[in-house]
Amino acid sequence: MEVHFCGVRGSTPAPGIEFVRYGGHTSCVALTPDGGTAPRLILDAGAGLQRASALLDGGPFDGTILLTHLHWDHVLGLPFFAASDREDAHTHVLLPEQASGAGAAEVLAGMMSPPYFPVGPTELRGSWSFGTVNPGVHEIEGFTVLAREVPHKGGRTFGYRISDGHSTLTYMPDHCPTALGAGEDGFGAIHETAVELAAGTDLLIHDAQLFPAELAETNFGHAVADYAVGLARHAQARAVAFFHHRPDRRDEALDELGARFADSSPPARVATEGTTIRL
Repeated sequence: MEVHFCGVRGSTPAPGIEFVRYGGHTSCVALTPDGGTAPRLILDAGAGLQRASALLDGGPFDGTILLTHLHWDHVLGLPFFAASDREDAHTHVLLPEQASGAGAAEVLAGMMSPPYFPVGPTELRGSWSFGTVNPGVHEIEGFTVLAREVPHKGGRTFGYRISDGHSTLTYMPDHCPTALGAGEDGFGAIHETAVELAAGTDLLIHDAQLFPAELAETNFGHAVADYAVGLARHAQARAVAFFHHRPDRRDEALDELGARFADSSPPARVATEGTTIRL
């Protein structure tokens, strides 16, 4: 499996020279299955979705966009995905089933329709379809996907465990473990759902928006890198990628984060926009 980091920032895009090395686009990760030539499954549709078109070498997208939740930074790229907004593209969008029972296209139209946006989700070019997923195991674009609900403020949020039969990726870009208790070290509870998603995974992509000193200052529902590494150790994950960087976190501060965990076990890295990892 190839893991393409198209957007690694959280909350809002971060333009400017202070954010060039790690990137300013919000959450989007594209997956190419083993033996494949182009991504078929895209995780989240933040501003980074614009970068995913370059992975298709000018061709149309034919696959699924799987959303973890509906906060702006995870959906604002949908109408700007050039590889899908064309007549020969086929795009299926999946999001967590909503408590209201509203359909996926209806929910997305709440932020993507006049007067907030000139067109609705069903008015883009190409073939678009929309659906929802529940907790459980799903077969999506040749991947086996385990979906589980994780704590995160402001709407139903899923974490995903994805396997192509050869390797496994865990994706938890927004996760607030302190909602379930402080845990042994104060960084949040190592809870059953998180362990199930991360157990033995080849790569754990995890929310690291906060630094420890900031944990008590925010109520937006995020995690610290220390929690991600602690979860990885407990779940015996093979590697960690710190993700969903705070929008005002400059490159130098992310350098320091990487240096702090340079000798961690399992190995940890700071996710960087534009990079690809082969699992």
